[in-house]
Amino acid sequence: MSSKVALDTSVIVEYIDKRGELHKQAELVISAINSSKLTAIVPHVVLAEVFYVASRIYSKLGFKDPLDKAEKLVKWLNYHPYVETISGLTLDIEAGKIKYSYRIALTDCYVLAASKIYNATAVFKKREKEILPLENKLKRSYRIIFLEDYK
Repeated sequence: MSSKVALDTSVIVEYIDKRGELHKQAELVISAINSSKLTAIVPHVVLAEVFYVASRIYSKLGFKDPLDKAEKLVKWLNYHPYVETISGLTLDIEAGKIKYSYRIALTDCYVLAASKIYNATAVFKKREKEILPLENKLKRSYRIIFLEDYK
């Protein structure tokens, strides 16, 4: 049985950005998923955010059809054998509770909710401004890691 990680958009985007400062760390996470050492839990809203951010990156890099390339990435994630794309009322309510309690980005709330519901470790690229003052409090309730700690 593999360990579970709830992936934030930032980790997936860092994986596709070969010039990203934490690309190697993100690549290690995705490699562990590809080899079934980890199972990824991906809330449905992360797919939408990945599509948006990836299409902008692909556009900036000059790809001919950035929307098509972003769609292929999202479909690859959605149909990957070791990625569980999740949605549902339980997830929505738990994310809403987290939003109410911590007032952080909604997608981050979904990642934390997924980590709680699926007994997974939430993986983020780095600590955003809004997370810094809450980190200790969040770590008491959720398993969280940041790629930046593995530079």
